[in-house]
Amino acid sequence: MRPGLRAVSAVSVLDIKLGTVQETPAAQQAAHPKTRSLPWPAASATGIGSMPGTDPAGACAVVLGELPDFPFLPELPGRGAGADMIGRATAMLVDLPAETTARGWKLATHPGRDQRRAAGFLSYDLDAIAGAADGYAGPLKISVCGPVTLAAGIELSRSVNPALADPGALADLTASLAEGLAAHVREVGERVPGARVVVQVDEPSLPAALAGRVRTASGLNFVPPLDEMVASAALRSVLEATAQFTIVHSCAPGFPFGFVTGAGAGAVSFDLSLLRREDLDAVAEAADAGAGLLAGAVPAGGGDAGAQPRPPRQTAEAVAEMWRRTSLDPRQFAGQVVITPACGLAGMTPAAARATLAHCRDAARIAAEMIEEGAR
Repeated sequence: MRPGLRAVSAVSVLDIKLGTVQETPAAQQAAHPKTRSLPWPAASATGIGSMPGTDPAGACAVVLGELPDFPFLPELPGRGAGADMIGRATAMLVDLPAETTARGWKLATHPGRDQRRAAGFLSYDLDAIAGAADGYAGPLKISVCGPVTLAAGIELSRSVNPALADPGALADLTASLAEGLAAHVREVGERVPGARVVVQVDEPSLPAALAGRVRTASGLNFVPPLDEMVASAALRSVLEATAQFTIVHSCAPGFPFGFVTGAGAGAVSFDLSLLRREDLDAVAEAADAGAGLLAGAVPAGGGDAGAQPRPPRQTAEAVAEMWRRTSLDPRQFAGQVVITPACGLAGMTPAAARATLAHCRDAARIAAEMIEEGAR
């Protein structure tokens, strides 16, 4: 471990490096979402994270206006390097420098302007949400790139291969990210005192990392599959460090539902259109154990506000049908299911992004009514 990084979890960095992870009582308890209460009100909707444009104050105003019951801190990758998912995560790293290259981000030997730029973007975003959410009380979702995806998306300092290929680098990234995220959560709580901070950990590369589909720098080979115990320990370390309710999001195919809830996530966030027939049992098991389901039911592609692929009632019916197919108690639906876009909205026009959030809000209300009427 690099000097200056302190322990942030019952799982040690050495355990992650060696793959000798032991279940601790705290980790066992965290693996059972029934020990936690879901933080959002019934029939809620929220967004994933990214929004179009470059104006943090404007984006926060849209989010608070369209999603007053479960808002989120927007990410604005359109501002350039440092505002992207990997860049925002580097702004949180503690004692672990990073810099940009022509290919993206890489670990560095000393702090530089790229990481300072990323930290500046994050500071502007916190200023914006503090202003927009002045007086707000309720759940407020923030998001961060997870340790596996971060390691898959950032290069080693002395190689162009991803940090995921080096167990020591993965361990250092995990410890640094966990410590920095814990500080970020505290700062959000100070900026918005009435908020119950909800932490979404974005892991779009997790399925590929577990399956050995993350490419090396040459593009001709793949990083060996990440050991599930090592991956689980890394993810659990970051989730536990927040001391808040956590969600793991991935809009990639093959969402590992059991793996994610086993690592301690209180909810799963997934693209409903990618849900396979064989995934329904895993969804049902997660929900039956008390996990929240953030169903990405509204396409997040580009387009104009008037080009909605379907009305909110059809979106509501798709989500309600998913729940019916799990054969779970319909009385649980409104509290456990949150409707979201399938992924981030950065590729949309501002008008289309606003309309998509409103669509999710309306669909969530309609879906809850559908399930309630069907249960009578």
